[in-house]
Amino acid sequence: MREGKITDLVVERPQGLYCPAGDFYIDPWHPVARAVITHAHADHARSGHAHYLAASDARHLLRARLGDVDLQTIAYGERLRIGDATVSLHPAGHVLGSAQVRIEHGGRVWVVAGDYKLDADRTCASFEPMGCDVFVTESTFGLPIYRWRPPGEVFAAIDSWWSGNAAAGRTSVLFCYALGKAQRILTGVDTSIGPIVAHGALESLNDAYRATGVTLPETLRVTGIADKTTLRAALVLAPPSAIGSPWLKRFGDYSDAFASGWMQVRGARRRRALDRGFVLSDHADWPGLSQAIEATGAARAIVTHGYVAVMVRWLRERGLQADAFETEFGDEPEEVPAPP
Repeated sequence: MREGKITDLVVERPQGLYCPAGDFYIDPWHPVARAVITHAHADHARSGHAHYLAASDARHLLRARLGDVDLQTIAYGERLRIGDATVSLHPAGHVLGSAQVRIEHGGRVWVVAGDYKLDADRTCASFEPMGCDVFVTESTFGLPIYRWRPPGEVFAAIDSWWSGNAAAGRTSVLFCYALGKAQRILTGVDTSIGPIVAHGALESLNDAYRATGVTLPETLRVTGIADKTTLRAALVLAPPSAIGSPWLKRFGDYSDAFASGWMQVRGARRRRALDRGFVLSDHADWPGLSQAIEATGAARAIVTHGYVAVMVRWLRERGLQADAFETEFGDEPEEVPAPP
């Protein structure tokens, strides 16, 4: 665990990434007095901190995930003095309320991006490139094999699969990440094909999106459907933890699929014994990572998680000063990656 240079605005500590000038942590994995949270996924927003700071759009999601914690929220772009540092939060485009943390101190600017994507998404504010001296970036899909198709093409493929199943009287069960992916799918598919059923694990998060002002189509609970023939034309959204569970038996004849960036890897769908795999990610792909880092104009980049060694080496080859932070960020248990 490196403490970093004395002039670094963010350094590694056992509790997480620490800003000495402001005496706060960013997405710490052990309890601290003051935590700045980039987004509500459980590997970044953990319980046990004395005080939380996050973007206003993340308020309802963090309440749903963490309960009645001491939570302060600020609007995107609002500047806040914390200790000797000036902090502001800016859209990361990852999920609702996701933010990049901009830290200014002593004439220097660092940006800690958290997780991010560059594709447009109706459920959250779009990624905003921030000029800085040092950019702290993820590398979840930091391999050249990860290149996403336009989201519209992916949603069209999901619609085609769903409508084909509906015509055959077969339920379509689509496994997806409960926070971010599910809501993105809801706003991207053709709701005229049939009803949409949401697993209970998704509904509290859907409610948080709606409470924040995001328009989502109507979703049903399977327990509230009196006429079970309705399910034959339904799209059912469920978390990956439901794969192989008794909960699926209520749908009778169904086709299943998984929506994830990991579906890019040949064999990932086969290992899960799924009918289909749709490549849809809420993280930047390889070209997106390159574009985002270049847009900052940073001379130095620090990689936090994902394919760290590959990204660091590639950045150095491009002439940037690049190294890594050891972090505990990654995927939640229900979203297990399928390595190439």
